[in-house]
Amino acid sequence: MYKCVILDVDGTMLNTEKAIIYSLQQMLKEEFNRVYSYAELTRSFGIPGVTYLETLGIENAKAANDIWNEMLKDYQSFMEIFPGIRELLSKLKEKNILLGIVTSKTRQELKDDFFSFGLNDLFDYVVCADDTTKHKPNPEPILKFLEVSNVNARDAIYIGDTIYDSQCAKESKVAFGLAKWGAIDPENIPSTFKFDEPRHILNLFEK
Repeated sequence: MYKCVILDVDGTMLNTEKAIIYSLQQMLKEEFNRVYSYAELTRSFGIPGVTYLETLGIENAKAANDIWNEMLKDYQSFMEIFPGIRELLSKLKEKNILLGIVTSKTRQELKDDFFSFGLNDLFDYVVCADDTTKHKPNPEPILKFLEVSNVNARDAIYIGDTIYDSQCAKESKVAFGLAKWGAIDPENIPSTFKFDEPRHILNLFEK
């Protein structure tokens, strides 16, 4: 049985898809006069914002990302915790399972987007984008988590929703559980387990 469950945030615990895409569309249109469809921008999921903006050829991506984050605050009403996540976390804590977060968000972004939902105190360890020099799909974020938490890779499972999450887990030798409820292309994302709903993760811990 696993001793530690590590979770991604966007698309896994927090439904941020509309907020991220709408604010990104606004920023790109207003700052760079670029127009992208909703579908074109779904590739932004799973990697740090600065990294994604660089792939679009945006100059001074750090400044553009700061503007994006400010605009994102206007779309907070579109963000919500996925159904079943609160119950999942509570039951895992009852079973004395170590809980962690590995996210491509910076610590400030995590605070802005996630803390208001009142779940942050349930987590024992958190690794954000500013805690590592390399990011998903590189294994460094999960390896950093294993280091600070003193957890062995074989005792942990990472729950995420993107191919970047899958690759990060694979390269760090950690089992990967696909959060199908938030995944855009679940059939093409390799995983150790696929979960239709958050509560199905609890099946791993049934005696």
